[in-house]
Amino acid sequence: MNNFITNPILPGFNPDPSILRVGEDFYIATSTFEWFPGVQIHHSRDLIHWQLIARPLNSVSHLDMRGNPCSGGVWAPCLSYSEGVFYLIYTDAKSVDGWGFKDTHNYLVTATDLTGKWSEPIYLNSSGFDPSLFHDDDGRKWLVNMLWDYRSVRNLFAGIVLQEYSMKEKKLVGNPVNIFMGSELGITEGPHLYKHNGYYYLMTAEGGTGLHHAVTMARSINIEGPYELDPANPILTSRHDPTLLLQKAGHASLVDTPSGEWYIVHLCGRPIPATGRCILGRETAIQKMIWTEEGWFRLEHGGREPQVKVQAPALSEHKWEPSATRDHFASVKLDMQFATLRIPLGEDMMSLKERPGYLRLKGKESLISTHRQSLVARRQQAFRYTASTFMEFEPDNFQQMAGLVCYYNRQNFYYLRVSHDEHLGKCLGIISAQNMAFNLPIPDIGIDGWKHIFLRAAIDYDQLQFYYAKNEEDWIPIGPVMDASTLSDEFCDGMTFTGAFVGLCCQDMSGGGKHADFDWFEYVEYE
Repeated sequence: MNNFITNPILPGFNPDPSILRVGEDFYIATSTFEWFPGVQIHHSRDLIHWQLIARPLNSVSHLDMRGNPCSGGVWAPCLSYSEGVFYLIYTDAKSVDGWGFKDTHNYLVTATDLTGKWSEPIYLNSSGFDPSLFHDDDGRKWLVNMLWDYRSVRNLFAGIVLQEYSMKEKKLVGNPVNIFMGSELGITEGPHLYKHNGYYYLMTAEGGTGLHHAVTMARSINIEGPYELDPANPILTSRHDPTLLLQKAGHASLVDTPSGEWYIVHLCGRPIPATGRCILGRETAIQKMIWTEEGWFRLEHGGREPQVKVQAPALSEHKWEPSATRDHFASVKLDMQFATLRIPLGEDMMSLKERPGYLRLKGKESLISTHRQSLVARRQQAFRYTASTFMEFEPDNFQQMAGLVCYYNRQNFYYLRVSHDEHLGKCLGIISAQNMAFNLPIPDIGIDGWKHIFLRAAIDYDQLQFYYAKNEEDWIPIGPVMDASTLSDEFCDGMTFTGAFVGLCCQDMSGGGKHADFDWFEYVEYE
């Protein structure tokens, strides 16, 4: 029996957790932003070990993100359960830049099986983001979301609004009521409602989703308020101590165990000491909680700061089989660890059938496209890892390229790619991008006549070194050691909320659809 949980429980880009218990099973839904399929759902039986089991928004009818900006798409899902039905609420953010207008469309889908088919989306509203559904014990259902006010003379984060949802009519009914204007921390978002001992408790995220992030609580005997602030707010934050390993603590969700122990899951980030940048993105951690005699919620260990080691619940330990480090693409479906950008890749962009045992990517638009990228990638989930692949590719011109990419968004990536040069023929080189400043750090290397090539990226905290080989034993470094910490929220321009990925891609900007074949992809983490 493991007596402790080690944070984060969901490492790498897994922000805005919404936790749910059904019987003896725990589930966490997290944001996916522009990555497809939308929403990741992890499963646990002990709150220690977690396994990715579902990604519900897996069709264009559920989620069409063509043209969505970077860090748009799926924001802050809420997973709930009532009378045999799972409810998933989510935002599809269509415009996010700046502090003026935002187009944030909120939807509901349902299922009786988390891993099965989900209903088609029901549109709810677009008044703000971070929607959450509360099932009251009288059978009524209520939606809460933050309210966005574009008028700069007022608070853009204009409070938390409540509105009833009608199961019969499949829409919101009645008028929205602003039930909470927030505390002095401001930037009030991420609402969740709970009922405990006759009180409605409203948990919110405040202070912004950076280093001043925090979890605050308020309560009322009436669902429409007025809500009184917890006198100890914020109940969880790392804003006062920059030396804590877990920074950005906020955006939380509450759960109890079958025996009545209480826990809170929350967003966090782990900066690299040398740079202060969180290359793993915003992750999910957990803390043990208690109720006070006065009816407020507190960290069991006291204070308000998140801990790395947390007391585990009185549950039997339940481990999952580890994922294979090397994927040989033997299935006709991509492994669940892989994601694509904004849309699913049809047979016109990707195939696991045309050449069995290979992933075939058919070149489409460039790495800065927000529409049709033939790119397949997985999250970086450790500070140290290697990612390797075996590729066959025969480009005819410089507009055709394929290879291995370390990617944050369309403005920031490092790309080890095979292409074609008029003088060298088939060639290998690197493209780097830092906030849309593109660079070729080395002259291309001629590899004409090579039928295949091995490619590798090795990440050691903020250092990235690419390698290549003609056979798998003789790896040759290529290019300088590059700054991997640029693949982070803190470095990237604009409103950025995701994390670093590593994967495979193919482009053909001449329009010919030239394809690349990948025999396998390997991802190995190191302590």
